[in-house]
Amino acid sequence: MTNIRDLAREAEVSVTTVSRVLNDHPYVAEDKRRAVQDAITKLGYIRNQTAVQLSTGQTKTIGVMLPYVDHPYHAAILHGIAQCAFEEGYRFLTWQTNYIASHEQTVLQALAQREVDGLIVVSHSLPVDEILRYEQYGPIVFCEHHEDVSSVYINHYTAFQSGLKTLQSFGHTQIGICLGRPDSTNSRARKQAYQDTVSPEDTSWIYQQALTIEDGADIARQWSNQSCRPSALLTASDHVAAGIILELRKQGYRIPEDLAVIGFDGSDLAVVLNLTTVAVPYETIGRQAFFIAISDNWRDHPQIEIPTALLSGLTAVKVKE
Repeated sequence: MTNIRDLAREAEVSVTTVSRVLNDHPYVAEDKRRAVQDAITKLGYIRNQTAVQLSTGQTKTIGVMLPYVDHPYHAAILHGIAQCAFEEGYRFLTWQTNYIASHEQTVLQALAQREVDGLIVVSHSLPVDEILRYEQYGPIVFCEHHEDVSSVYINHYTAFQSGLKTLQSFGHTQIGICLGRPDSTNSRARKQAYQDTVSPEDTSWIYQQALTIEDGADIARQWSNQSCRPSALLTASDHVAAGIILELRKQGYRIPEDLAVIGFDGSDLAVVLNLTTVAVPYETIGRQAFFIAISDNWRDHPQIEIPTALLSGLTAVKVKE
């Protein structure tokens, strides 16, 4: 098997120079760098990654814990992480947990066993304190807000409140909301925004477990069967909004005349449906989380809030007087 001494002989340089080229050291003469690279190609040198890990104490790999890889919200964050990993010469390992606690424990064990240098938690079911027990093994960055942890997040309270106030400004007083997992940090913030802005006690127009297009269609059928129903809905995601809109149009209802709908994400689906939506730069969240995970200041527990923006479409317009 070819080693760095073989490369040094072939390139007619020192072993130190070969090591510097392999580690992308900036201070190497261009002709020597080229000679080493030519030797690598000629001799078919393959770097021993295990040896690199033993010598540096780093895997150059970041772990990503997320419940579903095919959910648009999670996938967009993952895309931002992947872009940065490629740019910075890192690998990333993705674990889909389906919100199963034992699966999340497996991911944490990978950090403890030094399979990854750090961990980005996109969403989770385990208590935060239990996850943070593993911070002794490396950086853990959350993509949602928690006190005294490294996190990159949007303020779901203010983001949801902006959508609710938009519906109120359009003349709606009978407003409902859709939530994902009712006990999640994000859903609790969204529900609180609803109670503070629209209705402090009434929960009859709070639709739960809204995660997919199919869930949106189920909510639409539930809405159409209610004797007293809201005139506007702020949904948990653009996909939920799409399910509501498509199902109600199938039943002959008009959007927004019969029901105004605002989505949440700012996805490509919102563009296709000309959907009014609260746009979230999820890729930015992923990128910022990655840079915290590989930085030296992660122990300071930096927290970065990412702003959202309301994008106007045709699914929520002013009520005609």
